[in-house]
Amino acid sequence: MTATKTAPMTATTDKTHKPERQVPMTRVLVVDDEPQIVRALVINLKARKYDVDAAPDGATALQLAAARHPDVIVLDLGLPDMDGVEVIRGLRGWTRVPILVLSARHSSDEKVEALDAGADDYVTKPFGMDELLARLRASIRRAEPTGAGEDDVMVDTEDFTVDLAAKKVNRDGRDVRLTPTEWHLLEVLVRNTGRLVSQKQLLQEVWGPSYGTETNYLRVYMAQLRRKLEADPAHPRHFITEPGMGYRFER
Repeated sequence: MTATKTAPMTATTDKTHKPERQVPMTRVLVVDDEPQIVRALVINLKARKYDVDAAPDGATALQLAAARHPDVIVLDLGLPDMDGVEVIRGLRGWTRVPILVLSARHSSDEKVEALDAGADDYVTKPFGMDELLARLRASIRRAEPTGAGEDDVMVDTEDFTVDLAAKKVNRDGRDVRLTPTEWHLLEVLVRNTGRLVSQKQLLQEVWGPSYGTETNYLRVYMAQLRRKLEADPAHPRHFITEPGMGYRFER
């Protein structure tokens, strides 16, 4: 008598695969006329899943920024057709995109000029790729919207109103355009109204833990906030300097 083998039954399940949600890649615009630097940046950024565009001069950079809407811009100041500071001013006329300056210019005055024009950070050549990428990530984080929390408040002064939930500042019935770095600095000060915030704390909260001595950043950005928000920037009543220690926001 021969046993008849029956094929094992296999259960089949009807699996419905939902399409995975596509997370948009962070788009970086690299502006530099040195091919070897552009090549190194493109290779390193793409290896870390960034989407990268490159421009060899200022005019192309402005065109690409308008057409491609990058999330962050890495900008050399020494461009063949115009100074990088002009590019920063051109961008700041319509966008708050973070701008990370990458330049061989080492003087304090030139750094201040770039920051004053609206740059968010400044890295000098030659640079370490790890440091540059860390600063790039920090610039992107500062520009990211934050969800509303329990401590989100509206702060009113005689000169302007700060809406922390909406990330907006209004003065004389009009919204004031702030860069991501200006906003972050304002937010830290407003959330500590009446309290001294040390230079080191401000630098580390706004720019990141590796910052602590770049006090010229604070001088530049505090001057910008005063110009945009104080009735008399030369005699501020809201953004108070405590010499050698830090800054304080008063209503």
